[in-house]
Amino acid sequence: MGRTRTLAQTYRHFGEVDAAQASPLYERVAIALSESDEALRAIEAAPARKRHPALILAALHDLALAGRAPELAAAYAAADGDAAAGAAIDTLVRMTDSVVDIAVRRRRRTNEAGRCAVLYPAIAEVARRAGVNALGLIDVGCSAGLNLTVDRVGISYSNGPSLGDASSPVQVSASTVGDRAIPTRALPEVVARVGVDLDPVDVTDADEARWLRACVWPDQREQAAMLEAEIALAATAPPLLLRGDAVELMPDAFAHVPTDALPVVTTTWALSRFPLESRLRFLHRLDEAAAGRPVAWVSVEGVGVAPTIPTLGDRRASGHSIIGLAVFDGSSLHAEAVGRCWSQGRLLAWLADS
Repeated sequence: MGRTRTLAQTYRHFGEVDAAQASPLYERVAIALSESDEALRAIEAAPARKRHPALILAALHDLALAGRAPELAAAYAAADGDAAAGAAIDTLVRMTDSVVDIAVRRRRRTNEAGRCAVLYPAIAEVARRAGVNALGLIDVGCSAGLNLTVDRVGISYSNGPSLGDASSPVQVSASTVGDRAIPTRALPEVVARVGVDLDPVDVTDADEARWLRACVWPDQREQAAMLEAEIALAATAPPLLLRGDAVELMPDAFAHVPTDALPVVTTTWALSRFPLESRLRFLHRLDEAAAGRPVAWVSVEGVGVAPTIPTLGDRRASGHSIIGLAVFDGSSLHAEAVGRCWSQGRLLAWLADS
């Protein structure tokens, strides 16, 4: 009973706090699940680490998108909260094994292309400093590799400048604060795109792409449309995906970047999942690679998470992230914090001289 009450409270909190305002459908569904003993027992069939509301709801959404839960799909399409709540409970109880199987095999995915508003100017700046005309992008914790389309999206900022491809089907925007304008330098040619992840998503695989869609809340139509454009864009030039531990796979990733291009490693909120020892070994891998040629690292991580990147005197867990640049060149390392960002890159402050 104690476990059930805790699980019920978790789902109610998700509905009343996490989903409130953002998704009326999930608010209603999560609260209904919290009040159903049958639904809670079904959720408890999953391992404890796989019972999070967002993951279970994504598993249910995946079944709906696959045509295996038609009543739930119809309720979601109609944005009918009461019908969705009933259909979600029914689907969860009838198809417990299927829901659990999906939850166990999958992990939650987040939309990535919005991060390009932060990555684009930072990558352009590090390329300027290195004086190169070609880049090889290596994204750590790449998920579906959508960060690797950074040069192929259009980006607009609230203070006026636009970057990237104005004709791209993927257009993102960000607000800016502070006195320094976002630099308007264009990216050099990208000649290699490599993603490294423990469980990368291949957007050309129908089941994998459907899971990305399932992780978007069903009444968030704008986000769903953006994801469709992102998937289509990434599928036109799929990156090379390396599956496994990023620290161990760094040498393989570097080997796929032509020798006349600058390898630029990007991490966006990826290193926080690494213990400190692994973060330091990751840094060592970059330093090792720089024995043969310059290597750059663009990081967007919480305050104090990225080794060597200055924290600007900010407190840890302060609610924002530091945009960092590091250039490894032989025995030298230059690391700098060039900005701050909030809300997964939707708001940023550029700090560096351009």
